[in-house]
Amino acid sequence: MKSLSVLHINTWGGIGGAFIASDRLHQGLVDLGIDSTLAYGKIFNNSDSSLKASKTYKKLEQPNKFERVLSKGCKKIGLNDIGNISSLLLAKKDYFNRASILNFHNLHSDYFSYLALPNLTEDKAAVWTLHDMWSFTGHCAYSYDCSRWQTGCGKCPYPNSQPAVERDATHLEWKIKSWIYSRFKLTIVAPSVWLTEQARQSMLNRFPIYHIPYGIDTNVYQPLEKEQCRTLLGLPVGKKVLMFGAQSLTDRRKGSDLLLKALSCLPKSLKAEIVLLTIGDDSTVSIETLGINTFNLGYIGSDRLKAIAYSSADLFVFPTRADNLPLVLQESMACGTPMVSFNAGGVSDLVRPGITGYLAEPENAQDFSTGIVKLLEDQNLRNHMSQQCRAIALAEYSLQLQAQQYINLYHQLLIN
Repeated sequence: MKSLSVLHINTWGGIGGAFIASDRLHQGLVDLGIDSTLAYGKIFNNSDSSLKASKTYKKLEQPNKFERVLSKGCKKIGLNDIGNISSLLLAKKDYFNRASILNFHNLHSDYFSYLALPNLTEDKAAVWTLHDMWSFTGHCAYSYDCSRWQTGCGKCPYPNSQPAVERDATHLEWKIKSWIYSRFKLTIVAPSVWLTEQARQSMLNRFPIYHIPYGIDTNVYQPLEKEQCRTLLGLPVGKKVLMFGAQSLTDRRKGSDLLLKALSCLPKSLKAEIVLLTIGDDSTVSIETLGINTFNLGYIGSDRLKAIAYSSADLFVFPTRADNLPLVLQESMACGTPMVSFNAGGVSDLVRPGITGYLAEPENAQDFSTGIVKLLEDQNLRNHMSQQCRAIALAEYSLQLQAQQYINLYHQLLIN
C-alpha cells in the first residue's frame, strides 16, 4: 500500500466556511502525524502571508491573461468555471506528485475548472468533500425549493443564486458535469445528513457516498466564564445577549431580514432587556428602531476571540434559509451556547429541539421569535441545553474524531 500523503484543494484561502472547514481537517490530520498539504486559489483578508509562512500550504497556479479572457467569455455564456484551464497545471507541481490522495473541497466561484478532474485523478485516489450542492447542480450552491438538479436543470428559477450566472446554461452545465463524472473514479464525503441524502439523489449517486461531519477543536471552542467574556467585549451588564454571525451579515441566504422580523415580534419588555451581538462583514444590520441595542465585532479570524463571543451570549440566533452544516452553529454548540435556527438543510444535525436549542419552521419569523422567548425566559432550560451542547460537541464533533474517520477512508481507498 502507498504511504499516505494528502493534498487538499480549495478555491478560496483564508476566508469562507469551506476554507475554514478544510483547514481544520488539514490541521487535524497534521496533528495526527499525517503528511497533509492544503492548496488554495484566491485569498482574502491579507491572510496570504500567514499561509505562505507554512510549508503545508500552497498557492494554486495564477491565471494568465489568456485564461482571464477565456474565463470571462465562458461566464458570458453561463458556464462560470470551465475556462479556468490553469487547473491542469496542478499535475506538474511537486506537491501534487507527492500526494497519494487528493481531497477536493470547494471548487466553484472562478478559480478551478471541473474539466480538469479526470486528468488530475488518473493515477490518484480522490475524495470530494462537499460543502454545498454545487457539484451536482447546473450552477447553484443551494437550490432552495427547486429540485430540477435531480432531472437535468434548465429554466433556472434562481439564476442570481450564488454563484450567479449571466445566462441560463444550467441544463448544459448539468450535462457536462454528468459526463465528466462518468470518466473517473471518485469518493464523496458529505458533512451533514441532509447533504448526504441530497447527494444520493443526484448525479453523484454513481460514486460511494459517506457521511463524515466537520470537526472542531473543542479545546479552543469551549465554555468560558460568561460575565468575564462580556466585560472583555464591553457588553452592558445585566442584559440578555443574543448573538448572530455570518461571513456577510447582509447575505439573504443567512436571513438577516427574517431575524429583524422575529425580533420585531418580541414583547416590548423583553426587547428592553436584550443586546444583539453580531460578527461578520457588511454589518448594516440595524435594529435600533426596534429598541434593541447592537454591538458588532466585524469579521473575526481569531478562534479564541470567537469563543469569547459565543461564551458571552445567552443564545445564538441563526435565521438561515439554506445551509450544509453551519460552522457557527457547531462553534456555538462547542461553547455551550444554545441555539435558535430554522429547520433548513443540515441545521437539524446540530440544533436538536429541546436538547441543544429551538428549531423553527422555515421562513416563519413568528415561530423563530417564539423560540427566542421560550429559551430566554427559562434559565433552567438554557442551562440544561448548554450542558447538552458541550457534551454532544465532545462526543460527536471533535477534530480528532473527524480526522481519524478520514484517515480510515484514505487507507481504504489506497488498499483498493
